[in-house]
Amino acid sequence: MAIAASALVVGMGAARPTPAPSSSTSPTASPTASPTATQSDGTLQILTYRGYAEYGGTSPKVNWTGAFEKETGCRIAKLDTVQTSEEMAEKVTQRPYDVISAGPVLAADLIAKKQVQAVDPAKVAGYDDIDERFRDMSTVSGKVYGVPYLWGYHEFIYDSGRVEGGDLGQVFASERVALRDTPLTIADAAMAGDTADEPYELTEKQLDATMTMLERNKDRVYWRNPIDLVKGFATGSLDYAQATPYYRMLLQKAGKPIKAVHTRETTGWVDSWMLGANVPDTTCAYRWLNWVTAPDAQRDAAAWVGLAPANDKACKGRARQMCEAYGAGEDKKLDRIAFAVRPPACGECTDYDAWTERWRELAE
Repeated sequence: MAIAASALVVGMGAARPTPAPSSSTSPTASPTASPTATQSDGTLQILTYRGYAEYGGTSPKVNWTGAFEKETGCRIAKLDTVQTSEEMAEKVTQRPYDVISAGPVLAADLIAKKQVQAVDPAKVAGYDDIDERFRDMSTVSGKVYGVPYLWGYHEFIYDSGRVEGGDLGQVFASERVALRDTPLTIADAAMAGDTADEPYELTEKQLDATMTMLERNKDRVYWRNPIDLVKGFATGSLDYAQATPYYRMLLQKAGKPIKAVHTRETTGWVDSWMLGANVPDTTCAYRWLNWVTAPDAQRDAAAWVGLAPANDKACKGRARQMCEAYGAGEDKKLDRIAFAVRPPACGECTDYDAWTERWRELAE
């Protein structure tokens, strides 16, 4: 494993480990930073999750942005990093960025608000190497709005020394469980309650039924930082948790008897790089998109943060373990993942605002 448990932090979609500072929002920059630089003078303004674009501050051996600058001649003027999707959504409103890594909820919001522009895939070498299903997720009305980068899925893990595996019903009935603090967890609960065929398309009645199930145990843990999971299983305060394969493997390596609950289907997400709407000169932005699409870049990032690369050609060397853990390139495994979308207002479906309001009433 790339890092120690004490250094775990969380980003969008799921736990994203990276040995970064513990502050909730940590602007960082390459050694050649200039806060007033703009894209038109050959520089980039980047917003991403910790670990997605390392600049050598954590380890001199992990300096992808420095290598990018050296090889392309473009300079990264600002590199802002955050831990969570909530921080990302807030940060993106504070200033314009040239490239942004976003998950499905934020991506849909940025497109709707015209804060990003369509990407020309013909200008991104290796775009066709990305798994087709991930490319389709970034396409809206025939236009490509993102270059898929990293992805993962959730599983429910348990301490087999304390409880038997059971099923998702038992997990959500337990008070000794940690769920991710995000409205999208409602989709997992809908699966557990067998509420709807499509976990992201819930009618008001289905949403009410799902929330009723969740409200039966209000004392459960809602986590944003995965270190809480590690501590919970280490101290015996948790029996179950919603996590990713990376954390199951991390806990198993630490000697804990952690296993995954068998489920027919699970939820997942894809993070993609998006192009800012008002970039005066996209030359360096496209150089960045080419850089992060290449197998070497995705291989390094996947191994570093404990997720799977969208480009299957990256599944070699240091990233092989993550690819095997998540089932990268294995259609049968991918077919059982319901990849996240922003819950739509489709006919009788409740929208994401309704999910957010109900989740806040539950978790806050």
